[in-house]
Amino acid sequence: MLPANNHEQPPVAATDDTIDRPNNALLDLVPADPQRPYDMRALIAEVVDDAEFLEVHERFAGSVITALARIDGHVVGIIANQPNNMAGVLDISSSEKAAKFVSTCDSFNIPLITLVDVPGFLPGVDQEHGGIIRHGAKLLYAYCNATVPRIQLIVRKAYGGAYIVMDSRSIGADLSYAWPTNEIAVMGAEGAANVIFRKEIAASKNPELARARRIDEYRDELMHPYYAAQRGLVDDIIDPRETRHILARSLKMLRAKSAPLPQRKHGNPPHEKLRQAAVDLSGTDLIRRLDQMS
Repeated sequence: MLPANNHEQPPVAATDDTIDRPNNALLDLVPADPQRPYDMRALIAEVVDDAEFLEVHERFAGSVITALARIDGHVVGIIANQPNNMAGVLDISSSEKAAKFVSTCDSFNIPLITLVDVPGFLPGVDQEHGGIIRHGAKLLYAYCNATVPRIQLIVRKAYGGAYIVMDSRSIGADLSYAWPTNEIAVMGAEGAANVIFRKEIAASKNPELARARRIDEYRDELMHPYYAAQRGLVDDIIDPRETRHILARSLKMLRAKSAPLPQRKHGNPPHEKLRQAAVDLSGTDLIRRLDQMS
């Protein structure tokens, strides 16, 4: 699936799997309830050629899938959240895994397809101390630095900063599509209502009724399928049955994309913490000095 070097295009393989094959199975694959899991691998198999794909680092950071596949005979790199594993959240490991894969595909002229169903970054003290923001920024940097064709498909949830770093339009995706089940928001309706209307709910005579009413209001006004299109966050709301056809047609349109990087010495990617770098390079003495300075 890889070319001999970065000056060549990935090899093309003949296939009898037509691009206009309907994806009827996708209508029942993804539950409308955002709390219910499903296997993203089944979605990938449905849209790629002959249901075949090569998953990279399959046993590491299972909440995100990175895979090589073909659509209409042409190689594509697929980055997808996996709702069957930790609800598809981005954590330190999955951010690193996805960032490395994006950079690898860009190095070998492989177009990127990002399938989004992400509830956010994984919260927790361990993640914070480990630098989840810094590692999430590595994924952001990898996408922004990529010059290959980039297509985003929002399958269901797309919440908060995790939605942004999963190749959103705001960081340069060439095309962004969404299924009618998409929910692009800062957070889920329940969490948002509890934050935004906290005082009103607490002061209500019937807090549970007030909370339920505000949740329904938030969902109806801000999380309906076409709100994202109205705001320009996606280019089109598509029928899930036409997913393969639309992806193949879009890849064909973007095949001649040319996006040379600006002339500069080098980029400035997110690095490991200064403290850890000091330990590795100079031992505990430098750490002691840093502690004194801080």
